[in-house]
Amino acid sequence: MTAGLHAAAPIGIFDSGVGGLSVLRALQAQLPHERFLYYADTAHCPYGERDVATIRARAEAISAELIAAGAKLIVVACNTATIAAIAHLRARFELPFVGMEPGVKPAVMASRSGHVGVLATTRSLAGERFQALVDAHARGVTVHTRACSGWVERVEAGDLHSPACMAMLRGDVQPLIEARCDVLVLGCTHFPFLAPALRDLVGPDIHLLDTGPAVARQAARVLGDAAALNPASGPGPTLWRCSGSDHDFQQQRRLLGFAAT
Repeated sequence: MTAGLHAAAPIGIFDSGVGGLSVLRALQAQLPHERFLYYADTAHCPYGERDVATIRARAEAISAELIAAGAKLIVVACNTATIAAIAHLRARFELPFVGMEPGVKPAVMASRSGHVGVLATTRSLAGERFQALVDAHARGVTVHTRACSGWVERVEAGDLHSPACMAMLRGDVQPLIEARCDVLVLGCTHFPFLAPALRDLVGPDIHLLDTGPAVARQAARVLGDAAALNPASGPGPTLWRCSGSDHDFQQQRRLLGFAAT
């Protein structure tokens, strides 16, 4: 970790698109005095179907831009990018990185039925990192997975509760309900924006697990350990960048309840 992080510097955050806004919201609640710089890689969204080399290259380029803008810490607010690139980023750059991972451990701890479901992208569920989480934490609980094609695109379009959206969600969650899953992990940062629709489908007895608040707590711990928490008393501003259309990104933020400016 870099010595002498500047407390007044912004926290950098990036995602393939607007999904990371769910993590930003958790960070703003946990760290209300911090400044934030959010980068949406909308020209390359979604990451879930892209190869590892492409994701890693984009993560490195975006991180370099955030660092050049003065970021003191970077939150990789994307499960897919965390799996593909965070080890590379930590080796490439000196400042601290905080990443995402599907919440297998807390899901297992919360389950009463012995069955949990993980809703994620194809790339997040593939490979050794996710399987290592299951091997380390399943502890006799059956972990069911569902690669959720089309969910990211619905959120990017601001379509969170249309009949077509509900039909798509139902097709993915119904097998998990039938498998007696009582915890569903929202294993992509886009998916918390679909939580109200999912709640309508699964009812009140199934827990929807969003890992954004845990990531925000980890970011706070890292900055606290480095004596780099912003001492300001007022709310910190958020600045926005994207690789695609600024106008479209403004519209997306507005649809998801964020100020467009």
